[in-house]
Amino acid sequence: MREDLKVLDVVALLEDLPQHGLVAGQVGTLVERLSDDTFEVEFSDDDGHTYAMIPLRRSQVIRLHYSPVAA
Repeated sequence: MREDLKVLDVVALLEDLPQHGLVAGQVGTLVERLSDDTFEVEFSDDDGHTYAMIPLRRSQVIRLHYSPVAA
C-alpha cells in the first residue's frame, strides 16, 4: 500500500509529460488536493519561479523523503 500524500509534500514525477515540458524525475510540490487521487503540483526552478502547475494523479508521482523512514 502506498502512503497517503498531503499538501506541501515534495514529490518526483514518475513519467514524462512532454505536453507540459516535464520529464520523469522532476521535483514538484503538492499545493492542493483536487480529489482523493488528484493533486495540483507546482514545479519551480531554483529561484522559486514556477515553470509548470498541473493536476497529477497519485500514480504519477512518488513522495520524496529527506530523513530515514521505517520500511
